[in-house]
Amino acid sequence: MSGLAAWHRLISNRDPSMLADLLADDVVFHSPVVHSPQVGRARTTMYLAGAIHVLGNSSFRYVRQVCQGHNAVLEFRADIDGVEVNGVDMISFDADGRICDFTVMLRPLKGIQIVRERMAELLAAMAGGGQTSGG
Repeated sequence: MSGLAAWHRLISNRDPSMLADLLADDVVFHSPVVHSPQVGRARTTMYLAGAIHVLGNSSFRYVRQVCQGHNAVLEFRADIDGVEVNGVDMISFDADGRICDFTVMLRPLKGIQIVRERMAELLAAMAGGGQTSGG
């Protein structure tokens, strides 16, 4: 699956600029803390770039991968300020290998809270200090 290989390169390089070629125009992002889906390349790029910044430290690693057809489920672990975060990225790819749907699930509750706090801070800064509901 070419899209999945590209995703792993992006994560390995911690390079959100690679999202431009990897995301479908009508991609849908499902956040673990925002109720409504985020639709479109610009919104999804904002959230995934933020997540790469917040979670993508040297402790981040994928520990399991399950693929079927154009779908992949990737389990990850990361440490943020002493809090171990465990999560799952569920990614669907279109026929061209671009991400068309991306869902993130997180645990435990303390991990969700710290990711939400860090994402809210980052997205507020990206929006020029405006209000945001978090990542």
